[in-house]
Amino acid sequence: MRYIPHTERDIAQMLDVIGVPDVDSLFSTIPEKSRLRGELDVPAALSEQELLRVLSAMAARNANTDTHDWFLGAGVYAHFLPTAVDALTSRAEFLTAYTPYQPEISQGTLQAIFEWQTMICGLTGMEVANASMYDGASAAAEAALMAMRVTKRSRIVMAEGVNPEYRAVVRTYLSGIGAEIVEVGRAEDGRSQPIAPHIDGDTACVLVQQPSFLGAIEDLASAADAAHEHGTQLVAVVSEALSLALLEAPGALGADIVCGEAQSFGVPMSVGGPHVGFMATRQKLVRQLPGRLVGQTVDTEGRRGFVLTLATREQHIRREKATSNICTNQGLCLLMATIYLSLLGRRGLRRLAEINLSKAEYAKARVRETPGLSLPLSAPTFNEFVVALDGPADAALARALDSGIIGGLDLETDAPELGPSLLVCTTELASRDAIDRLIAALPAGSDSGSQEAAR
Repeated sequence: MRYIPHTERDIAQMLDVIGVPDVDSLFSTIPEKSRLRGELDVPAALSEQELLRVLSAMAARNANTDTHDWFLGAGVYAHFLPTAVDALTSRAEFLTAYTPYQPEISQGTLQAIFEWQTMICGLTGMEVANASMYDGASAAAEAALMAMRVTKRSRIVMAEGVNPEYRAVVRTYLSGIGAEIVEVGRAEDGRSQPIAPHIDGDTACVLVQQPSFLGAIEDLASAADAAHEHGTQLVAVVSEALSLALLEAPGALGADIVCGEAQSFGVPMSVGGPHVGFMATRQKLVRQLPGRLVGQTVDTEGRRGFVLTLATREQHIRREKATSNICTNQGLCLLMATIYLSLLGRRGLRRLAEINLSKAEYAKARVRETPGLSLPLSAPTFNEFVVALDGPADAALARALDSGIIGGLDLETDAPELGPSLLVCTTELASRDAIDRLIAALPAGSDSGSQEAAR
């Protein structure tokens, strides 16, 4: 009854109430030639016991961090998830809560959002943050739209170092509204080429990812100076949020809007989503901030309370005045991230970032000393970097997989000019042994070596 809840008696009673003789009569308006005749060509129904067995077998075919060592990043990152995150977010008060329109019954949810906003401001060096976005890609696109509203300009300069999927979403968002998008290429060291030559008086914003898609730490300060000379907004896009705990805050480097993806903060990879985007900006731009914002206040008895202070979406205000079609925030994923950040605290988060950096530096050192491997980009990195190979990348990944390793992202599509290469990410989950086995498996002709490492 879990999957087919209505009995024949239930169906007969419903048909009797609405005055219809049978179920087929409900479809009488569909032309005869368009109706399905016969049974659907699908397997026979299974019992719950049989279905669980089939689904479990299918799920076991997927690689995950419990079954494999993980070096794949490129926008979705494998980090340790404290048990407390799932335990607390699974409480019914949070798991079944609806959008917090009524503050008198939503104080817990509103406070969680307020705490999130506060921590995002601290990490980004900005003055105000919203109640989250759907994901990093839509956050980047919304930031571009926000800059266009602020500047009343329609030209966007976007660094090639922004995640290719983010760039695709930005182009989709801006298509059809007369926006011009100019993309800036990559320099030999992996950073973006100079931004200044591409900015003019019609430029609304410059989008630069920090660290870049290929892991390079960008010169945000120079990009900000170049942008501000023309009254242009600098949008700093962050894909690996943990980097904010170690690198200088984008706000301190001159960014006007900081946005991105916070999946690294306690949110499962979940095969690509749902995740949680974020956006922060200067106080003077708050009324152009998309989505919603929770504020702190006091009630009539002087007690601390929280309210939905700003909601610039079309359900709340006149459609033509709305700043976004983002219909709500990622409440449950936001709660996961807020609990995660609260558990680690300022010092714990920085220590975790240092561990990620140290593992990446160890892996890079191993690459340098391994024949057949090299580091083609010289820019400093955080926990993600490019490894050039002496043979096809797909073969290298296959050898790594034979050793129980997800070895990284084949860059053939996203950076073909680099030749055979992988984008490798080392988080706290990467052990020294796993790094050594990965490096042993990647060079061409190392099949026997990788098998020995696996043993």
